[in-house]
Formats: sequence, C-alpha cells, structure tokens
Amino acid sequence: MHETNDLNFDPPDPLLIVISGPSGAGKDTVIECMKERGLPFHFVVTATTRSPRLDEQHGVDYFFFTKDEFAGMIDKDELLEYAIVYNDYKGIPKQQVRQALVSGKDVIMRLDVQGASTIRSICPEAVLIFLTASNQEELIERLKIRKSENPEGLKLRIATALQEMKRIDQFDYLVVNRDDKLNETVETILSIIKTEHHRVHPRKVTL
Repeated sequence: MHETNDLNFDPPDPLLIVISGPSGAGKDTVIECMKERGLPFHFVVTATTRSPRLDEQHGVDYFFFTKDEFAGMIDKDELLEYAIVYNDYKGIPKQQVRQALVSGKDVIMRLDVQGASTIRSICPEAVLIFLTASNQEELIERLKIRKSENPEGLKLRIATALQEMKRIDQFDYLVVNRDDKLNETVETILSIIKTEHHRVHPRKVTL
C-alpha cells in the first residue's frame, strides 16, 4: 500500500502478459508487429515438437525440439507449462521467464487458451488478453486461407477454435483483431499494458 505522505514512488514491477485466443485470431502476427516496433518487452520463445514452417527460425519463432528432447525437459521440470496441441507438444521454458522478470522487463507470452488457463493457475497476477477475430465467420475464413493442414486437420482446428471462444470469461481483457487493423490491435494491447502499470494496487508476479 502507498503511504499518502510518500511521494517517492518506485518504478512499477514487471508484468507477465499472456496474449491468447483461438487459432486464426492472429496471435503470431500481433507479436511480430510488436517486435518490429522495438518495444521494451521480453517476448517469450515457446518450445514445440512440431516441424518449423518455411519462414520460421529456431530460437526466434519457436525452439524446435524432437519429442524425446521435449520429454527430457518435462522430466527435468524445465517447463513452466506444457500441453499437447494438435498432436504436438508446446511449452514455456521456466528459466527464460524468470530471468526476464528479474531484468525488470514486462514479459509477453503467446499461448493457446489451454496454456493461458494453466498460467492463470500458476500465476494469478498474470494479465490475460483474449485475442479474436471480428466474428466466427472471419475466424473460420482465416483458418481456411492458411492452408497449413489437410481437410481433417482443418475441421479439428475450427471445432477447437469455436470451443475456445466460449472461454473468454477466464480472461481479463478482450481485444478484437480486425482485418487490416493490425496497428490498431497493437495500440489497444499497449494501452492495456500502460493502464496496468498505473494501478493503485499493482499486480505482483511470482513464479
């Protein structure tokens, strides 16, 4: 609690911000736009067992591991959270997040809805942002345009995305990522982070 006669305010503690939402919401695109702006955040790199897409780099977009390597990380308790996502594993390396928070930087994670729920249970003071398209039809169309899966895989991803939309109430903020409004989406997220740093009773992130 702040004393009313103390005008020497400490710098705000770093936040743990989770950007989540269904497939097709544009999580990766939003994160990339934030990186391009050179913002003073630490962007967590997720570990995964899926194969890299053509334009993805190890250690930049994801850490790409074999399933045996990932199993070793689980055994050594090196992951903050992990889950099976469309037959592949994804997880967040613990040490990376802790080091970033110690540095004083706000930490940004991109997670699926299941992962965001896990982080909420581990760290109740995390800021959870649900990113989505303008409507269900737009979300489905984005998934079809990607053409990254066979028809069966696409059907599963659409069904999962529609179920994830029902979990918005678990989040702190909702941000609609409209087509051709990427900069507007990023500005909204930055406004949320700025607002959080002006709370009278700030969040205290512990991991």
